Amino acid sequence: MKLVYVSVLFGGVLSGCVSMGKFDDHSAHQIKACKSTNDQEISALFEKWNQDLQSGEPESIVKLYAEDSVLLPTLSNKLRFTPAEKEDYFKHFMENAPSGKIETRFIDIGCNTALDTGVYTFSFAKTGESVKARYSYTYQWNGKQWLITSHHSSLMPEA
Repeated sequence: MKLVYVSVLFGGVLSGCVSMGKFDDHSAHQIKACKSTNDQEISALFEKWNQDLQSGEPESIVKLYAEDSVLLPTLSNKLRFTPAEKEDYFKHFMENAPSGKIETRFIDIGCNTALDTGVYTFSFAKTGESVKARYSYTYQWNGKQWLITSHHSSLMPEA
């Protein structure tokens, strides 16, 4: 597939790019428009994730992940690939009533993709503890919604 960029950034808003790829033997091209977005929309994806985390319903947070995605969780050494594996992690993670807060973030927006990376802190209402971690979420627009394609979170080594 040939990616043709015709994008112009105005104040963090992606105004357009197209990808063109063959879909038949007659050299016709398929055009796929890029989702127009901005930092605020991408930031709101974490807020939605955090609300679902606080719901206590692991299946609601798992729906925010693409079917073909990976979770590298904060408090587990096991990588999670399937929805069932992610649900198992969040079921246990949610037991202590976590709530996340972004401390520092960097957002990078591409054509139907976005990266949100930085540092967040989780507070656990049941134990009173807090955990500071580095994070990265990669998102992909599937034509209807943004879904998480990878999520990495690791404890700060010097915290």
